[in-house]
Amino acid sequence: MPPSSEPLPAAIALVISDVDGTLVTTDKRLTPATRAAVRRLEAAGIAFTIASSRPPVGLRSLVAELGLTLPMGAYNGSTLVAPDLTLLSETLIPAETAREAVRRFAEAGLATWVFARGQWNLTDPHGPYTDLERRTLQAEPNVVADLEPLLDQAAKIVGVSADAAHLEACEAETAAALTGRADVHRSQAYYLDVTPPGSGKAAFVDAMSRHLGLDHARIATLGDAANDVPMFARSGFSVAMGNAEPAVQAAARAVTATNDADGFAKAIDEFILRR
Repeated sequence: MPPSSEPLPAAIALVISDVDGTLVTTDKRLTPATRAAVRRLEAAGIAFTIASSRPPVGLRSLVAELGLTLPMGAYNGSTLVAPDLTLLSETLIPAETAREAVRRFAEAGLATWVFARGQWNLTDPHGPYTDLERRTLQAEPNVVADLEPLLDQAAKIVGVSADAAHLEACEAETAAALTGRADVHRSQAYYLDVTPPGSGKAAFVDAMSRHLGLDHARIATLGDAANDVPMFARSGFSVAMGNAEPAVQAAARAVTATNDADGFAKAIDEFILRR
């Protein structure tokens, strides 16, 4: 769908973008238009960084391709890393909450991944979407016999299923059960993320506001999923992708084209640079 024409409320000094479903295409590519848009931001003196559900290792290629220089938010913003992936801060899921999440995922028949100790850990290296995650992260999983020893150090737990409707139902049930103890959102139709409570992308917007000494009104955010809505609420201007669900689009100030139609680049030109 075409971009909206709502005016900016303030001069934007920082753009924070989600990655999967927003910055990259469905097949996980950065298009030439996206690269050029990031360069145009730099030329205009507007800072740029990313907040993603990916682990730090999954951000490495983006740093190299886009020349990123600011802190980035991994695990939906609960872990902050420097461009060289040095750990700046980390929040973990409370151990008992992690155990309950894994138990619930097992009961629901979901494959379970645990991101802990800097690794992507699982028990079945041939399970659903493992090949996609390998390509996305450009990394191999750590195969373990038992996830239990990792649950007191978990930064993110993911329930995986090819049944999108089932995963949506699991999201509602898990979020209700873990209210106040974890943030629960689907980062993709096939991934249900459990991350530390209150440490998501909204907190990352706050952290970048402090880091750069910027008022929130001068920060713009772009995203496509429910886990992006909290950062929309903390930024002065927000853009939802054309591939986002209606509720996510309704939460943003503007809507751009899809991630497979260079929606990110179009949003940068329409809403950030043209003012």
